[in-house]
Amino acid sequence: MNVFFDTEFIEDGRTIDLISIGMVRGDDELYLVSADFDESKANEWVKTHVLPQIEGEARWSRSLMAERIVQFVGTTPTFWTYFGDYDWVALCQFYGTMTKLPTGWPYLAYDVRQWLDAKGLQSVKQPDEAPHHALLDARWIAKTHQTYGEALADTKTA
Repeated sequence: MNVFFDTEFIEDGRTIDLISIGMVRGDDELYLVSADFDESKANEWVKTHVLPQIEGEARWSRSLMAERIVQFVGTTPTFWTYFGDYDWVALCQFYGTMTKLPTGWPYLAYDVRQWLDAKGLQSVKQPDEAPHHALLDARWIAKTHQTYGEALADTKTA
């Protein structure tokens, strides 16, 4: 089952401190905001573009987030991100080392940006003016994968 996801985080070049995660699987969605990130370490960009998007949202402990993600994702996911190297690391960190990922989970996430580039679709990009909100971004990733996957399939049968 394809699971499209995005995260928002604070990073300093050494650590990734997860703020929120959004996931889309079929017609189902999951959005969680961490109660455990250190807002005082946010840079100006995060303060301006990310933190306002989560005002008023319920906050979850990392342990409850990890449980809820496993329930949502299931045991045989295929993960998709967009420029998602840090997103993948942030997700894996819920479970400790990568070798401690839940049973059945892959050790990688596919990147829609790389997939688009490989298909010759370099002009397809997430709009710069889009709000930096993990669930909205996950929806865009899912829609882009669906739209261009179907379009490519149509050209092969034409």
